[in-house]
Amino acid sequence: MKRKYFGTDGVRGKVGAAPITPDFVMQLGYAAGKVLVARNPASERPTVLIGKDTRVSGYMLESALEAGLSAAGIDVLLVGPMPTPAVAYLTRALRLSAGIVISASHNPYDDNGIKFFSGTGAKLPDETESAIERELEQPLKCMPSSQLGKARRIDDAAGRYIEFCKSTFPHQLHLRGMRLVVDCANGAAYHIAPHVFHELGADVITIGTEPDGFNINDEVGTTKPRALQTTVRRNKADLGIALDGDGDRLIMADGDGQLHDGDELLYVIARHQQQLGELRGGVVGTQMSNLGLERALGGLGIAFSRARVGDRYILEMLHERGWRLGGENSGHIVCLDKHTTGDGIISALQVLRALAENKTTLARAAAAVTLYPQVLINVELRKRFNFNNHRAVKQVIAKAEQDLGGDGRVLLRASGTEPVIRVMVEGQSQPAIKHWAGTIADAVRKAVGKQTL
Repeated sequence: MKRKYFGTDGVRGKVGAAPITPDFVMQLGYAAGKVLVARNPASERPTVLIGKDTRVSGYMLESALEAGLSAAGIDVLLVGPMPTPAVAYLTRALRLSAGIVISASHNPYDDNGIKFFSGTGAKLPDETESAIERELEQPLKCMPSSQLGKARRIDDAAGRYIEFCKSTFPHQLHLRGMRLVVDCANGAAYHIAPHVFHELGADVITIGTEPDGFNINDEVGTTKPRALQTTVRRNKADLGIALDGDGDRLIMADGDGQLHDGDELLYVIARHQQQLGELRGGVVGTQMSNLGLERALGGLGIAFSRARVGDRYILEMLHERGWRLGGENSGHIVCLDKHTTGDGIISALQVLRALAENKTTLARAAAAVTLYPQVLINVELRKRFNFNNHRAVKQVIAKAEQDLGGDGRVLLRASGTEPVIRVMVEGQSQPAIKHWAGTIADAVRKAVGKQTL
């Protein structure tokens, strides 16, 4: 069954437009509840935890989800603004049936989305999401009053998660004497991340910690890191840490304000784990991971494999291979020895651990990774497009790959969150990759135009 609503990271869209409307989200809560009831013992009432980021629409969608779940006979725990990985942790720690996050991650405030975690704190498998979609086709029928779910708030959720994050950092280490700039993107980690680093001893300077419902990711966070760089330089900080709106992505700036993306941070963690004998197997990246990361890991004798883009596919490959470390250049880093999902705060702590134990700086630790330039162009679509069915597009790709040789890559993929084809060309020569990215994008536009006539 092809999924109609679920993308690579749950259900996402513009608030007020299908599917992110109150009526649909209530139906989604009901459908998810019905699936959970069917998969739980008859004597056990399922309980679901709901967290959200700081978007103003979160209030509306939280109420709609709560109503749908209650109508299906599900008890609900509400934690308010909470990072996505915190919801995964709390769901597992409290032995709940599932966790739900209301967030559109790094997107603007007028987008929002719904994503689910299983009782183990992992992303829902495709089969469960498909079951929810099948249930969405059924009418909403409220349970009898005696079987309706109840809702209550958990007041100590933030404290529980802060302690969990700190537990992933070695007890014998501290961050005293270190000045950190922490950018929380005016998102879900605004009341979490600064406390974690401060309680471990760091002198913390914060930005992006004053959410108003509308300023999430607005000139702050992983997608807009200029404020981080400026604040690091102005305050002569040792490091800058930027999260995204829901706290599962990470980028960092060194003491000079130079940015280091997910690929470089993944290398720093992998090398340190190898030094300690803690690296199990190899490292999983994605189709978008920079060729420079693959070659730097190869220089250490560390195996590297590419999954489809999206942290759910990284997780799938890690579990298949029995490995524990993976990530994306966008800043999703998965440390399965610490958590069941990607976590920006915990990933930052693993980088800080590597720097502290090796007595080095981020700039030096990441120096072995020479990132190849990449050009990314998005081509808008009106309906599904398979470039393999278009000879002209395939011919241009073949020419590009021949010209780039072994020092470059070409990647075309459909976005999981937007109606676009992403054209990525990577290589050592900036003029060459710019030329081929534009040429391939033009070929795709022509093919798409013919398809939509």
